[in-house]
Amino acid sequence: MTHQPPPFYESDEAVAQYLLFHYGTPEQICPLVPEARSACGFPAACVNHTLRFTRFSRKFRALDLGCAVGRSTFELGRYFNEVIGLDFSTRFIAAAHEMRQKRFITARVPREGSLTDEMRFELPTGLRPGSVHFGWGDACDLNPDLGIFEFVLMANLIDRLPDPDRCLDRLPGLIRYGGWLAIISPYTWLEEYTPRDKWLVDEKRGTFGALEDRLTTHFILHQKLDIPFVLREHRRKYQLSVAEATIWQRR
Repeated sequence: MTHQPPPFYESDEAVAQYLLFHYGTPEQICPLVPEARSACGFPAACVNHTLRFTRFSRKFRALDLGCAVGRSTFELGRYFNEVIGLDFSTRFIAAAHEMRQKRFITARVPREGSLTDEMRFELPTGLRPGSVHFGWGDACDLNPDLGIFEFVLMANLIDRLPDPDRCLDRLPGLIRYGGWLAIISPYTWLEEYTPRDKWLVDEKRGTFGALEDRLTTHFILHQKLDIPFVLREHRRKYQLSVAEATIWQRR
């Protein structure tokens, strides 16, 4: 199976937007809307909110599938001995590598129109980049040699895949018995990313119902919660979304 990443995710605009989303301070993300700052820091929130509902006998390996520019991967490094972050965008993975090596990145973020502001993004103190590894990966066609993980995180990924079922079919073989899976998404299905006949949407129960139907053979639902996030387009325009987080334990 071969396909290409959507062009947006290989653009300078996307790299800058996601660096701000992952590493920007609330003041950098929402300079004019203090009320929205509580929805900043989504990648760290995904890790903190989901891990507090899980119980681990050991914390050896974690996988951040669809890691983008890497903040949630670094956050998982606080808790696991080894963390692998995979993404389909070569530009995102290059940015994550740069952050790991230098602990900071500068990027030009849209202000309005053609105007931009240069911002510096830093890796927060207390993170352990030495336990984190990044690589290119196709969530619909994962390397069979990845091994087994105690925890797999899929944040804002499932509704951006060309064939979500192929990814879900692979998950039982990635997670050890008793391990954990977190799927977090606002379920924004768009045909530019996923053909309509591949959308995971149950007619009565929505995407959660479709996920439940596909996962319960191998996983037990442990928790469901909402995590809001704000994505800045420019200084005066933002996307406010509410992702649903479902946390599953491998049977």
